[in-house]
Amino acid sequence: MALTASTMLPLGTKAPDFHLPEVVSGKATSLSTFADKKVLLVMFICRHCPFVKHVQKELAQLGKDYFTKDVAIVAISANDAKNYPDDAPESLKAFATEQGFTFTLCYDESQETAKAYTAACTPDFFVFDSERKLVYRGQLDDSRPSNGKPVTGEDLRAAIEAVLADKPVTDEQKPSVGCNIKWKPGNQPSYFG
Repeated sequence: MALTASTMLPLGTKAPDFHLPEVVSGKATSLSTFADKKVLLVMFICRHCPFVKHVQKELAQLGKDYFTKDVAIVAISANDAKNYPDDAPESLKAFATEQGFTFTLCYDESQETAKAYTAACTPDFFVFDSERKLVYRGQLDDSRPSNGKPVTGEDLRAAIEAVLADKPVTDEQKPSVGCNIKWKPGNQPSYFG
């Protein structure tokens, strides 16, 4: 397990478009799928990572808490499914069902979407405003699998709430940390160590 930090994509970056299959329904999903929402949260997650397992109940709760609000949530798994079969689409579909995810979960087989977002770890979080400009990239909260702090989603929730209230999101943002995205052989992006 390699501890990896978010790349901290520059604030103000426009959300890159993507075209990915949703693992539960199989429906094609893109940035325009969420055009009617004020806030867009893009999360890079997977099934097997201990850091994601540590926060998976909070991720499910986030989905439930914001389901009826002006917030779109899309989770993307980009791990190499050949070498990490727990992160293959069928396994991800079971994961979404088991956890009761109410948000969209997509599979990025080519890993191009992960590269476009400079995603580096699981979990990795990106919050975009109504103009789809990046206003937050960082941690869910201060909890880690080994530090004993409660999982609250405090940092990520504060960013979402600020955008909903038309208030600025703090510039003091701590990088998310987790397992590195499992790149296919020869596909590791240049921004990634």
